[in-house]
Amino acid sequence: MKKLALLATALAMISSSAMAADMAVKAVKAPPPAPFDPWDVAFGSAIMSDYIFRGVTQSNHNPSVSAYFEPRYNVNKDLQLYVGVAGESISFPNRAAAEIDVYGGIRPTFGAFAFDIGVWGYLYPGGTCYYGGGAVADFAGNPLSPDCQANTLTNLNVMKKDVSFFEVYGKVTYTVNDNWAFTLNEYYSPNFLNTGAWGNYSSIIGKYTAPSTVFGTSGVGMYVSGEFGRQWFGTSDSFYGVPAFPGGIKYADYNTWNIGIGFTYKVFTLDLRYSDTDMSKGDCNAFTSDYTAGGTANVTPINPSGLGSNWCGAAGIAKLSVDLTAMSNLK
Repeated sequence: MKKLALLATALAMISSSAMAADMAVKAVKAPPPAPFDPWDVAFGSAIMSDYIFRGVTQSNHNPSVSAYFEPRYNVNKDLQLYVGVAGESISFPNRAAAEIDVYGGIRPTFGAFAFDIGVWGYLYPGGTCYYGGGAVADFAGNPLSPDCQANTLTNLNVMKKDVSFFEVYGKVTYTVNDNWAFTLNEYYSPNFLNTGAWGNYSSIIGKYTAPSTVFGTSGVGMYVSGEFGRQWFGTSDSFYGVPAFPGGIKYADYNTWNIGIGFTYKVFTLDLRYSDTDMSKGDCNAFTSDYTAGGTANVTPINPSGLGSNWCGAAGIAKLSVDLTAMSNLK
């Protein structure tokens, strides 16, 4: 009996130890998830063969470089706040040093719809006023400042010293699936390029992203995208007036479009694109004050000089960019 009792006691102790060990294993929990960090920063740079903005070159069809820095705050997975600063090299008739962009807004997401609403400021420091030609007043009789009187472009086009302006904008992107997405854009400025004329730009963008298997396991991605947009304008102030319209000219509205193909690899993107507009060379000269414009055959009601500009014509653009975020690329 004693042997049986000792055996029972031993079995009980072994069973109890096994249960305790099992409980200890079950008590071990998975490590807690990493705390949510709402802050992120996006930044990048690019070099392009031509800086085209809504179908119009900003760099006289010459190469341009750009860079941006954009801090972001993710309120949650469906709402992001952001501010940013960017810069591009340009070639304007007023010899502005560069384009400096300051912007900010919100990006809410609702299912397949991603919105982007904000304000964008375009700053052009270092410009010089060009009017000259012996004029002391514009065609409306408004006096010109001494610096405007002193400086004359070779082709007698005119441009203000400061052409900085801002736009409010709204965008919405509908992602159909992993391959297709469509975006609607709307931009409005009460004083486009500080001309005194309001400006409104609307466009639609379609983008097809190829399946990741197209290039096997190389990591190279590919997309095709295109945009069609229309730019509307109001009437400028008297600085840009002409004899028939001394109080200012109604800039010509125009359509613009582009189509291209892009290749991505890690943080790099190579984009090859064709861009064009339906603006005439004469109306393009009146809008841009192109310092390279020439000829006399491109007369329009707002361009009595007949100068013609190719700044709004067909262009091919090759752009190599690198884009990173602190959360994804610097961990």
